[in-house]
Amino acid sequence: MNTKTPAVPGHSPSHDTQAKGITLAHVLAWLGEGKKTIAISSLIFLVIGVLIAFLTPPTYTARLSLLPPGSQQSGASSAALAALGSLGGLAGGLAPKTTDDLFVALIKSDSVIRGLDHRFELKKRYKADTNEALRKSFAVHVRVMSDKKTGVIEVEVDDVDPAFSADLANEIPLELTKLLSRLAVTEAQQRRMFYEQQLKDGKEHLVKAEQDLRVVQEKSGVIVLDKQAEALIGGAAQLRAVIAEREVQLKVLRTSATEQNPDVQRLQSELTALRSELTRMESNRAPDKDKFSPVDLPVGKIPEAAIDYVRARRELKLQETLLEGIVRQYELAKLDEAKEGSGPQPVDKAIAPDHKSKPARGVIILTSGLLGWFVSGLLVVWRRCLAYDRERYPERAQAWQWVRQAWSLQPLKARLE
Repeated sequence: MNTKTPAVPGHSPSHDTQAKGITLAHVLAWLGEGKKTIAISSLIFLVIGVLIAFLTPPTYTARLSLLPPGSQQSGASSAALAALGSLGGLAGGLAPKTTDDLFVALIKSDSVIRGLDHRFELKKRYKADTNEALRKSFAVHVRVMSDKKTGVIEVEVDDVDPAFSADLANEIPLELTKLLSRLAVTEAQQRRMFYEQQLKDGKEHLVKAEQDLRVVQEKSGVIVLDKQAEALIGGAAQLRAVIAEREVQLKVLRTSATEQNPDVQRLQSELTALRSELTRMESNRAPDKDKFSPVDLPVGKIPEAAIDYVRARRELKLQETLLEGIVRQYELAKLDEAKEGSGPQPVDKAIAPDHKSKPARGVIILTSGLLGWFVSGLLVVWRRCLAYDRERYPERAQAWQWVRQAWSLQPLKARLE
């Protein structure tokens, strides 16, 4: 039995039989036949695009440039820190380098967002019921970028009100400054906070040493010692201060180095020698038996009644020496922090934009027209393909008919009625 191939416009039956499928000519012919549908659909999409473009309120973008605070430590301060001893260089080495990415993250932090919300009622403006919704809306309306070459941070704020977008952008550095006042971000800030804590502890230790000395004086009745004892106290106190510095430096160095590190071994050797010298100064017998110089007078040769006084006075001298060094380094850290500035510096303050940044009406209208043409053309071709498939393969059409009947709601409606 011979099966007749359905005729397609622009193709003869013999040609269609040889092709055995849909060709480009089929598609072009179908598009031509459905040109009216395509034109009407494209026009509808175009009208919708025009309505969207002109009914969408314009959005204005305010731009702000920030220069994050950086380490601006002068050469004089660096030289002074080096002259103050190992603790100065140690505290400076503990601080990480500040990057612009850090300040970008701080601007996007919840602390800054909550501060801006308290100032401008952002939850109400962005229709955000929760803090999580506000965080997402803030990321949509506020963009923060950093220039890797210059380190300048760019902030862009979108809003339908140009004045509000500028005000919100200019408020961001103020909120960031408030956050930085609670944090230690730059090297100078970390050194200042480090020495601030050391200064607090040093004052407490000094007060305790003074109280202990007063108790010993009242108990022993010793008020003033001779020059030999004073020299012993001063030398021992200075030596103990050096040992304390070396111990702190060794403790920090061990966190990132092994025992085989040359610097660790050097510090251990220095500590061993310094402790031996301190032990010799405080021992009851000098290295060459009973022969010693007046300056190297051992503690054991001081009268028994003054032993406790010497130790208390030596501890007081030690705390005074340590506190003097901490105070000098603390003042230098405060000076460097003041030079850096308390917060980011606006390079270009945001001003109310006089031209909208979006929507791009031309792009919206053109995209809508092209989308309408594409969707309607695709629909026309798809419907013709189904018709073509039903004519060539009737059994497939019957199968799809069964599927439609199986999923049809008509039997259900009949039963409900």
